[in-house]
Amino acid sequence: MSFLSRIFGRSDPREAARPCYERIVQHGRDPFWYLDGQVADSVDGRFEAVCTVLCAVLLRLEDDDTDKAVRQFSVHVAELFVDDMDGQLRQNGVGDLIVGKHIGKMMSALGGRLGAYRAALAAGDGPQLEQALRRNLYRDAPVADDAVAASAGHLASLYARLRTLLVQKVMQGEF
Repeated sequence: MSFLSRIFGRSDPREAARPCYERIVQHGRDPFWYLDGQVADSVDGRFEAVCTVLCAVLLRLEDDDTDKAVRQFSVHVAELFVDDMDGQLRQNGVGDLIVGKHIGKMMSALGGRLGAYRAALAAGDGPQLEQALRRNLYRDAPVADDAVAASAGHLASLYARLRTLLVQKVMQGEF
């Protein structure tokens, strides 16, 4: 919440999405990704892990996107992601003039990942999901097949679990 919002008593409607976003980040920082999944424990690797979990949650929310409140909630979650990435970039020394360009690339990457994971998770196809993860989560870096398979299983399991939950539970970050 901004300083002016606090002074004038306006609340940020995105705050309702914060528990969900914090849970996404918690899942993205799960040591599984970096140990069993062999995702690089770096700024890029952590971005990719959080982005992968974010995609699973956004895809689950899509199941109920005929509800205007759920659609708006999805937007708020994505905006919190953008704010978080903006802060991370600035903290890592990226200057004001370049931050917007990086955020644009990140949002484009998120859109591409959503499409790739949507198709692979809907198909229930392990090899298709593994291929999408190699291209996105690992950015085509050489990674052992068993690590990619473990990440694919982990993501598929998370998505399956999300789909069993009421959308309100997902929105509250209870997953």
